Amino acid sequence: MTRDTVSGHTLKNRHIAMIALGGVIGAGLFVGSSSAIAIAGPAVLLAYVLCGGLVMVVMRMLGEMVMRQPGRGSFVEYIRAAYGNRWGFVAGWMYWFFWVVAMGSEAIAGGLLLQEWTGLPPYMLAIGIILVLMAVNLCSVDVFGECEFWLSLTKVASILLFVVMGVGFVLHLFGPRLPVGANYVGHGGLAPNGITVVLAVIPTIMFSMIGSEVATVAAAESANPQAGVARVTRSIGVRVTIFYLASVMLVLAIVPWDHVVPGKSPFVAAMTVMGVPGAATIMRLVVFSAILSCLNSSLYITSRILSELARGGNAPAVLALRSRQGAPRLALGASALAGLVVALCSVLSPNLLFSFLLSCSGGVILLVYMMIAFSYLLLMRGENAAGRNWQGYLSIGGIGIVFAAMLLDPTERMTALASLMTGVFFICLFDGWRMLARRQQRTRTQAGCL
Repeated sequence: MTRDTVSGHTLKNRHIAMIALGGVIGAGLFVGSSSAIAIAGPAVLLAYVLCGGLVMVVMRMLGEMVMRQPGRGSFVEYIRAAYGNRWGFVAGWMYWFFWVVAMGSEAIAGGLLLQEWTGLPPYMLAIGIILVLMAVNLCSVDVFGECEFWLSLTKVASILLFVVMGVGFVLHLFGPRLPVGANYVGHGGLAPNGITVVLAVIPTIMFSMIGSEVATVAAAESANPQAGVARVTRSIGVRVTIFYLASVMLVLAIVPWDHVVPGKSPFVAAMTVMGVPGAATIMRLVVFSAILSCLNSSLYITSRILSELARGGNAPAVLALRSRQGAPRLALGASALAGLVVALCSVLSPNLLFSFLLSCSGGVILLVYMMIAFSYLLLMRGENAAGRNWQGYLSIGGIGIVFAAMLLDPTERMTALASLMTGVFFICLFDGWRMLARRQQRTRTQAGCL
C-alpha cells in the first residue's frame, strides 16, 4: 500500500458525467415520487422546479470555486479553506455519515427486491450485494467508472424511453385515446390540497435529487480535474431538473394524481395505463439497477471522503493508504462495514435504531449544502465574484425554507431536529479528536526528550 494522494487519473469525462447524473436518479424518482404526488397533486411540479433550481445553484457555485481555486480536492476542502479545519472535519464526516446510511438503506432495499426472486433472507442478500460491489471498488478506478457508467446509463435510458412513450401516448400515437391532459385539472385542480402543501413535499423531493456533487470527488481522479468539474457543474443541474420534471409531468398526464398510491411506483401505473406488457417486472429491474448504482457510488464516495479526511489529519492516518490499483482499501473496508451495520440495524431494530439513523442522516446533506454556500460567499469575494453573491444567499435562503418546512411538518420535524443534533455531535467530535491528537503529540514529544 502507498500514501498517494490520488488513485491514478483514469476516469474519463463520460464516466464523470454519468456518475453525476446517475447519483441523483434512483429509487427516489421511480418509487419515492409517489408520496409527493399523492400529497400535492399536480402542484408537485412546482416543488420539483424549486428543488431543481437549488441543485443547479449549488452545482454552479461548486464549479465556480473549482475554476477559481483548482486542485484543492473535493468540496470538503473548499469548506476547510474557507472556515478552517473544524468545519472541514464536520462537513466531511457528516457527508460520509449520510452516504453510509444511504448505503445500508439501499442494500436492504435491494435485498428485499431480490427476496421476491430468490426466497433468501434480505439481510443475507444485502451483505452479498455490498461485498460484490466492494470487490468492484477494490479494482482500479476505471473499473468502477465503467461499471457505474453502464448502471447509470440503464437508468437514464429507462427515463428517456419512458418520456418518448409517454409523449407518444399523450399525443394519441398509440394506446387508448384517453383525455389524458385533463388529469392536471380534472381531479380538484392544479393544487387540490392547497398551494402550501408544496412546502411539505419539498424535503422528500430534495433528498431524491441530491448526489450530483459526487462529480467533484470523481473528477479528482480524471486526467483534467478542473475541466471535468467545470463541464459537469454547468450542465448537471439543468439535466437533472429536466429528467425529473419531464417524467413526473408525463406520469401526472397519464395517471390521475389521486390514483397514485404512496410507496408504489407511479411509473408502473403509467405504463399499465399505456398498455406496456410486464410493466411491473420492467420497473423492478430498473429499480434494482438504480439500487446497484447508488450502492456502487456510495462505496466510492465514502471511501474517497474518508481517505481525504485521513490525509488531512481528521481520521486515522492508516485510512489514507492506497493499494497498487489506487483504491483506498482500508477506507473502503471501513465504509462497507459501516454500511453493513446500518443494513443489519434495519433487520434487528427497524423501528428504533434504524429509524433513528435515518432521522439523523435525513437533513445533514442540506447542512453540508449550506456550508458550501457559505464557503462560496467567503472564497469568491472580490471583483471576480461581483454580482454573483446572489447564488450563495439564494441557496442559504432556500435551504432555510426547506428546514422550516420540515419543522412545521409533524412527519418531518423529528428528522430536522435529529439532523441538527447530528451536526452538533460532529462539532463535539472534532473537539474530542483535537484533544486526542494534542495528547498524542505531547506523548511523542516527551518520549523524544527522554
